[in-house]
Amino acid sequence: MPNNNNNKEDIAKPAPVSIEKAPSLPPLLAKSKSEVNIISKYFKEINTKSNLAKPTKSYAQTSKQPTSTSDMLKIKESFPALNANQINRVNNIVKRNPKPKPRIQMTTKGPSRKQIIVPMNSDNSNSFMKNSSTHVSNLNRLLRNAKMEIAVDFIRSNPIGLVIITNKVAIQSDLQIIDQYVKKSEDINELQIEEPHLPQSKSYLKITGILYFPNGRTQECLSASDIETVLKQNQIFDNIKLASRPRVIKVSPKSDMSIVWLDIWDYQSRKKAKYLINRCFNFGRYIATI
Repeated sequence: MPNNNNNKEDIAKPAPVSIEKAPSLPPLLAKSKSEVNIISKYFKEINTKSNLAKPTKSYAQTSKQPTSTSDMLKIKESFPALNANQINRVNNIVKRNPKPKPRIQMTTKGPSRKQIIVPMNSDNSNSFMKNSSTHVSNLNRLLRNAKMEIAVDFIRSNPIGLVIITNKVAIQSDLQIIDQYVKKSEDINELQIEEPHLPQSKSYLKITGILYFPNGRTQECLSASDIETVLKQNQIFDNIKLASRPRVIKVSPKSDMSIVWLDIWDYQSRKKAKYLINRCFNFGRYIATI
């Protein structure tokens, strides 16, 4: 058998290898502005002089709201002739973000509250207007003696009656003084003069729950006089004045129920109508709802 010790000596030992470090990479150069801004390659410079004076803006900078770059690129590829502002508008329209609509300003105004309306017939108003200047001075003297802040500027007539123009909005005590003076004037029929009031608007109300034939007879249907009688007896209508007579209609040709429409004088804030809405009251043996 061969000698194992001799074989081990004959094997050459591997020589050590020195590993040299690889040279470090050169530092990366900073990218130029054209490389950083990817979107800028889609723009074409129209005037080089103006571009040097003013820095260019990207689509993302022009947009006020956060938008995705891909959406802007798609719009630019579809419409290459558009500039940044135009593409931003198209993007807002696509995303349903249009500019807010301008608020419309009314050119006409409502009736001024600095006037008092005294309803009366034409004969009373004509006789009162004959001495209008005297009535203005007398009214101002009465208001001054009562230590009121209001004063009468002038008086005019219209088809409703008298309209007394004042420097301030009148209160209830002012209306009482004017009412007493007008009714005590000469050549005036006191019974044909209504209480003075400030300018008002109309409110429309609907009353349901009343039979069209309340007495059970087909010949006698519900009338406007029946409605007015019940309204005068109910306390919720104490401060309510009708602007016209109630209108009664049938719900349908085959129905036995009715609908009553009311026009009332109300404030511009609809205060009286809001007070009556959803209120109930008795109408005979039925319960009506406003």
